[in-house]
Amino acid sequence: MTARSAPYTVLVSRFGRRQSPFMILRRVPLRLLGRWYDRHLQRLDLAEIDEHLLRDLGLTPENVRRECAKTFWQA
Repeated sequence: MTARSAPYTVLVSRFGRRQSPFMILRRVPLRLLGRWYDRHLQRLDLAEIDEHLLRDLGLTPENVRRECAKTFWQA
């Protein structure tokens, strides 16, 4: 066994296939992109709500403008 192949022995799954050490890192950005896209869609929907419905929700048009002005990565 060489020094290069030693770390990969830990990554062998129950089924004998080797997994990439970066497999976990590939899933996280997809979830993050999904969260950003959801925020984007929610802000688009919020911008279309009528003023009388905003009052029912307890929001002012200024609150909505401020929220919709945020970029998709801002919470």
